[in-house]
Amino acid sequence: MAHAKRKTLKDGSTRYYARYLGSDGKWHEEGGYPTKREAQKVAHQREVEAERGEWVAPDASKMTFKRFIDESYWPAAQRLEVTTRAAYRSYIDKHFETAFGHLPMRRIMPANIQVWVNKASEELSPRSVSKYHALLHSIFALAMEHRVIAYNPCAHTRLPKVIVKAKRIITPEQFDSLIAAIDIRYQTMVLLDIETGLRWGELIALRPCDIDFTARVVNVHRTLVEVSRKNSPTGERTFVKDYPKDDEPRVVQIEASTCQVLREHMLAYAVREDTLLFTSTNGNAISRNNFRTKVWLPAFVTAELKTATTFHGLRAAHASWLLAGGADLQVVKERLALPLQ
Repeated sequence: MAHAKRKTLKDGSTRYYARYLGSDGKWHEEGGYPTKREAQKVAHQREVEAERGEWVAPDASKMTFKRFIDESYWPAAQRLEVTTRAAYRSYIDKHFETAFGHLPMRRIMPANIQVWVNKASEELSPRSVSKYHALLHSIFALAMEHRVIAYNPCAHTRLPKVIVKAKRIITPEQFDSLIAAIDIRYQTMVLLDIETGLRWGELIALRPCDIDFTARVVNVHRTLVEVSRKNSPTGERTFVKDYPKDDEPRVVQIEASTCQVLREHMLAYAVREDTLLFTSTNGNAISRNNFRTKVWLPAFVTAELKTATTFHGLRAAHASWLLAGGADLQVVKERLALPLQ
């Protein structure tokens, strides 16, 4: 039970300390107050705050945003995927540290968050602002769990409106023009993707041993991840993760003609059973950004297609073409490893 604790100081004077049980299950003391009544009042107030879930640890008053990130948030984020951690680290360093890094967590008010959102909206898209704000919200939510702050200053931020644009799906005719303009080294890779709808990381992680030419299926059970070296567990920009994005391996059926094209590709580029099926001209894993700038976008120009879609857009095209051909929606979702609900 909350109470006042009397202490005699070295100079002989008496002070009273508010003693109470915090939400963390530990006894805490605050003081010292000149009278017992003042100490009891504070102790009772802290006890009520703890019961209501509004209590914050006294030693958290000087915890800055940067210190909380380094000591609490970042260790907790180690359970996240490497690519997610790398993205969050970039967001924090680029967008949050300058604005909030030096401020005590308890001093960051809703007004501070709204000012940041308003300023960020002048340079970033509404979607990006909302994405970064979601991360900021999660940081303060963790701070509440750690009793560093009593409420989340991001709880009622007014965010810019995100207008969802209709996806542009490449047509079969446009794809024919595009594939003819793609560097021949990568044509088989693009053809396989439009037929399977694999994600980029799943596609470039494929090896010949993942293709069952007899059953005509592709076994998807790993993905290749590309991050900066400082965020890589191996110290390399690319590394293999032994499970796909949905954490569940899957099998995707392909045509007999596709199997033949894959065999021809393997012969043309001397692909061995245990090496990557698709590589760059120097034999390394294909960089997504390099492929986009040096192969993908130039192909749209050569093919005289006015608007370029992303490589990821091939997944949407794959699904659209299947559905247009009468495929069952649930089958398409399973093929693309999408939630079935």
